[in-house]
Amino acid sequence: MKTVATNPKEDLQAIRDIMERSSKFLSLSGLSGVFAGFCALAGATYLWWSILGPNQLNFSQALAGGLFTTRLLSVALTVLVAAFLGAVYFSYRKAGRAGQPLWTLTTRRSLIHFLIPLATGGIFCFVLIQGKMEGLVIPASMVFYGLALVNVGKFTFGELHYLGLIQILLGFLAVYLVAFDLVIWSAGFGIFHIIYGALMYHRYER
Repeated sequence: MKTVATNPKEDLQAIRDIMERSSKFLSLSGLSGVFAGFCALAGATYLWWSILGPNQLNFSQALAGGLFTTRLLSVALTVLVAAFLGAVYFSYRKAGRAGQPLWTLTTRRSLIHFLIPLATGGIFCFVLIQGKMEGLVIPASMVFYGLALVNVGKFTFGELHYLGLIQILLGFLAVYLVAFDLVIWSAGFGIFHIIYGALMYHRYER
């Protein structure tokens, strides 16, 4: 009776791959990052032209008058919902191509760990607006979003961890460079998301 020779290293790698797929949300598509980046840039462009206009005031000073808070919140919510729907669509498509379900226990765990810092940051930004501290809204949104990415990074691709750190650093930078706060926000939520998404797509999906 013949015995099939096995390679212990290949067996060990196969076991590791199975464990990783069961413990991490790997259906997240890089295209969702690209889509989210373009949504953020579109929202920032709209806010720039509709609020700042030709006066070229910095964004926080424009918000200090209290006239644009509703517009800011509506645009931010629109961008967030569009980015989320894009992430669901592209991840669902990636999972379907791999023959795997999108909604699993790992998916739920990842979503919860992402939403806790994000929801906390949203409430904190609302408190800042109520307290007439609009100048901290953009930095706070970036810092808490970065914390959300760092928090969820251990449940999905590790690259999210580094994207989160970049968001946190840019958030602190926006505290000191108030005149460029919207530009910094656009770089963090827009440009770096596009770069991250493109790299992730090239690395894991091509």
